[in-house]
This record gives sequence, structure tokens and C-alpha cells, in this order.
Amino acid sequence: MTEDVQKHSVHTLVFRSLKRTHDMFVSDHANPIALDDHSHKVKMSSKLKADYGAVLHMPVLKEGKDRPILGGLHGHQTSTESGDDPEYLVTGTHAYPSGPGVALTAETKLHRMPSEAGVHSMALTLPPSQARLDAGRTAASVGDIHRHAGIAERSQPPMSSLVHMEAGGTKTSALVRKAPTMPKPAWHPPWKLFRVISGHLGWVRSIAVEPGNQWFVTGSADRTIKIWDLASGKLKLSLTGHISTVRGVAVSSRSPYLFSCGEDKQVKCWDLEYNKVIRHYHGHLSAVYGLDLHPTIDVLVTCSRDATARVWDIRSKANVHTLSGHTNTVATVKCQAAEPQIITGSHDSTIRLWDLVAGKTRATLTNHKKSVRAVVLHPRQYTFASGSADNIKQWTFPDGNFIQNLSGHNAIINTLAVNSDGVLVSGADNGTIHMWDWRTGYNFQRIHAAVQPGSLDSESGIFACMFDHSESRLICAEADKTIKVYREDDTATEESHPVNWKPEILKRKRF
Repeated sequence: MTEDVQKHSVHTLVFRSLKRTHDMFVSDHANPIALDDHSHKVKMSSKLKADYGAVLHMPVLKEGKDRPILGGLHGHQTSTESGDDPEYLVTGTHAYPSGPGVALTAETKLHRMPSEAGVHSMALTLPPSQARLDAGRTAASVGDIHRHAGIAERSQPPMSSLVHMEAGGTKTSALVRKAPTMPKPAWHPPWKLFRVISGHLGWVRSIAVEPGNQWFVTGSADRTIKIWDLASGKLKLSLTGHISTVRGVAVSSRSPYLFSCGEDKQVKCWDLEYNKVIRHYHGHLSAVYGLDLHPTIDVLVTCSRDATARVWDIRSKANVHTLSGHTNTVATVKCQAAEPQIITGSHDSTIRLWDLVAGKTRATLTNHKKSVRAVVLHPRQYTFASGSADNIKQWTFPDGNFIQNLSGHNAIINTLAVNSDGVLVSGADNGTIHMWDWRTGYNFQRIHAAVQPGSLDSESGIFACMFDHSESRLICAEADKTIKVYREDDTATEESHPVNWKPEILKRKRF
């Protein structure tokens, strides 16, 4: 009984305390309805912040106000409260055309955001038909701007002009972009297979022609360097010393030296008078994929899978600069006498132009979307080209301004070569070779040579190609362990091999 009495008394105390607290709370809030409203508002504000916080900052279009809203597939709108005509900032992934503005038509005064499926279908749609274009052109619509602002680089930089038109008694501005047509390309004779040279026991990865044009050098996955007579194609010499694939070779025009690099991280200097290695250049932390010699000073530049390019003093073997900045394998490097002196292409999809004196990047080109494995400099013009799996691009020095795209070689491009006549050659991983007219980007020939007997069809790949110094022969290093030599077809004429060029098909309708 004593325990029951104690429990009852404790319960009574607790109940009296709770009742006293409730009475005090009610006395402070005489109106219970207002208290419920306050609790409801607190709950709603918490729910709004938790569920809709991401969109609370967006402007609300109130009924009765006819405010123009600019928005689009890639953009969003923000408003300011100053004045009756708020400014809207349109942002996106692509640069918008420069201009004072675009007048809104009746269709574009109110822009309704499309569904997600609509966004994807509009992003992939083709340009509108001519009938739709001619239906009414008082001004460019917002949809047209978004559709055309993200078009990839054209064959030549488009010309833009602002045209003023009278629409409903008011002067409006419309952006009219004239898409240029491809000019008629120069005629080039087709190239044909002239000789197949065999002797390597592995993939042939690199080629270099000596300055006297008497012989050429190849490096292979069989770890050897072979020297061949250019006229007859006969083997003159084999050099052994690398312990892995030889990825790059270069013959100096200033000294009797041959340089080589490979996947064994080694860079070697060979004395051709004694046919032996006289210098090693130590420093790369991974496979060395390419090298090039500066044309006027005793400097060697190498590029590697360690994401760097290194500048070496040939005589002292000193590492003058380590060019850091790429974030992936540097696959190709080229040197030139004028600034910027060094050009690198990388698997991080960028090209960098380097100042040799400062050892720093002068420009970074980010237009490519895939690995850049090949770069070639034009022998006469102050321009260069880069090859990637997405397309081939041409650029001008010194700042790397874009010229045009060469599209159509839909494969991994491993190598590029160009001669003084404006013939650009691209060699790909699938064994195809495309010939292009440098000036216009016209693809005038496609070659796919058969692999040699005993090789698999999968061993069809072009790893390196270059013209000899007479530019009459094209030498290609291939995956079927052979070296193929091509030359122009002397019997071909413009009548027998006409240029398949139709400007009316290449024209784009302006909008």
C-alpha cells in the first residue's frame, strides 16, 4: 500500500505541474486561434525552405504584367527590381552572338520552358526548312539564337552583320549570319602505293628522313632502329639499345646525330659516324612518346606519358625546362624557330603553345573534345594543324586562332603530314589514310591499303607518316610491321580524276 500511495502522489504532482504550465501559456496567448496560425506559419516556412529552397530565389511573373522573358535550352533568367523594364541575364554553355539586342515577336514575348524530352529533341534538331524560314522574318526568334549559337566551328569564320528593318512602325535589329561556302579546291593528283618495305618484327611506330634525302630511319616495337635506303628501300643498318618500343626518332640537320626515345623512359643520342650511343637524357618518369629538334639551336624537346615535355641542351644533357601544365599524356611535340617555339598535343584534349625562353604556356587551345595525338606545321605558312578522334583543326600562329575544321576521318588520328603543295595527310588507327586540300579542307582521296600476308586484319593501323624532302614520296609506318611508300600517279589528269565539288550542296541557308 505504501508504494501505491507514493506512485499516486508522484503522478498527482506531475499532473499539477503540467496543468500549471498550460494555464500560464494560455494566459500569455489569450487567443488560441492565433497560436494555431503562428504554428502553421512556422511549419510552412520550414517546409518551403526544406522542399523548395533551390527555387525560392527565382523571379515570379505576376499576372497582368506583360514582361518579356528571355530564356532557352541552356540558359536561365534573373531579374532586377529597378524600373519597369527589368534586365535579364542570359547565360549558357556557348558564347552568344554580339549585338545590341533582339526584338521580340508575338511568339517570343512569353517563353514557356519545354519539358526535358523537348529540350533533348530541340538540341538535336536540324536547321529549319526553307519554307519555315521564309514564313516570317521580322526578327530572329529566341529559339533560332539558341539553336545556332552552339553550332561548331564552320569551315571558315562566319561573317555577321546587323540589319535594321521596319516592323510595325518601329526599328528593330536582327542578327543575320552569312555562312560562307567552301571555295573551289586546288586539284591534286591522287597518290598510289609504290613500295612495301618489310624487315621489322613489330609495329613500326616512328619515321625520320635525313636532311640529304638519301636514307630514312624507323623505330619499332621490336626495340630496334633501322636505317633504310630511300631510293631502293634496302636495309642499311640496324641499331639496338632500347629495351622497349621505340616511339620517336629524329635526325639532326646541324650535326651527325640521330635521336631516339621509347617506352623504356630513355632518350638517346646516337653518333652516326660510330653507330653508337654517346649521350643519354635522364629525367622522364614514364614512357617517352615523341621528340623533336629545334631548327636553329641545339635544343631537343621530348614529351612523355608523365604529362610533361622536357627541353634538353643537346651538348650538356641539361634539362633546361620541364614544361608542366598538361593533365594527361603528352602525345606529340613540335618545334619551330619563331615564337611560340614549342607546340604540344595531349590526351587531355588540349594543345599548348610554349615560350621556349620563359618555359611557360603562351596559349592553351581547348577546342578538341578527344585526345590530340598529332600536330603538324605547314612548311610555308605560319599555320599548323592538329589531329584528334573528333576532327582535324587548323590554327594560325602565334596565338592559336582557329581557322577551320576538317571533318570526315572518323577514326583515331595518329599522325599528320603536309607538303608545300598544300596536301595534308592524316593516318588513323584503323589503317585509313585521307588526303586533304590544306586551303579548303576538301578531302580528295581516301586510301585503305591491305595488310600484308600473314597479318591480322586488326593489324591495320597507321602510326606515323611523313613526306621525304623532295615531297614526291610519302612514307607510312604501319601496324602490319611494314613501311609503305606512296607517290603521285603521274598518269592522272583533272579529266580522269575530277574534283567532286558542288558548291550548291555546301551552301548553308542564312537565317
